[in-house]
Amino acid sequence: MMLRSAIFLLFGAVLGGCVASGPRDPLATAEGRDAARAAYVQLGIGYLQQGSTEQAKVPLKRALALNGNDADAHAALALVFQSEMEPELADQHYRKALAARSEARILNNYGSFLYEQRRYEDAYQRFQQAAADHLYPERSRVYENLGLTALQLGRRAQAREHFQRSLRLNRNQPRVLLEMAALSFEDRHYVPARGYYERFVGLKGLQDARSLLLGARLAKVFEDRAGAAAYGTQLSRLYPGSPEYQQYLAEQQ
Repeated sequence: MMLRSAIFLLFGAVLGGCVASGPRDPLATAEGRDAARAAYVQLGIGYLQQGSTEQAKVPLKRALALNGNDADAHAALALVFQSEMEPELADQHYRKALAARSEARILNNYGSFLYEQRRYEDAYQRFQQAAADHLYPERSRVYENLGLTALQLGRRAQAREHFQRSLRLNRNQPRVLLEMAALSFEDRHYVPARGYYERFVGLKGLQDARSLLLGARLAKVFEDRAGAAAYGTQLSRLYPGSPEYQQYLAEQQ
């Protein structure tokens, strides 16, 4: 009853222009059904954002009852099942969403799901499709995802190109800056590596073990003993059991 009352409130603007002698079912018109569908989807997304995946399914199911081909409802259900670790159901709903409406947001989310499932070639293809939308406001994130996927596929040159493209779209991306710092360090391009790393540190708060190890290595290259020791201290204090700290200790011998 509360859900239906919330839906009716959302129809106020639509019903306000109607002249009738009595109450009218907002689902009786195409306009009303479309408003209901959109409201159910938004309610489902709200539950999903709160981590209530079971509750999210109820309004999303009702949205699909009104329109079985609704891309937003299928995309939201895909995220629900992805959260619940039901990959087959998530994949099914992602495909239904894209069949109804192929757009960059859904393609990027599907690519992220495929990456999570270690289906890197499939993920790369979806990210490429998402990147083709030049007006997508999160395009820099798509190129970040392309770079990360290229790394998993062993395509370092492609990864670098994608990361550079990402930074041209949005220069303030910590993960991309860290990856560029790591790639540059591995290629012994230490000056640009330090530049990327310093930009990363300026944006990032608490660092993880990987970035601290890279900081210690760069400090050592540039003969910054105090800096190297400081990074080592943070590794020992924050991540004493990590492989990165063990690697740091090995490199001090």
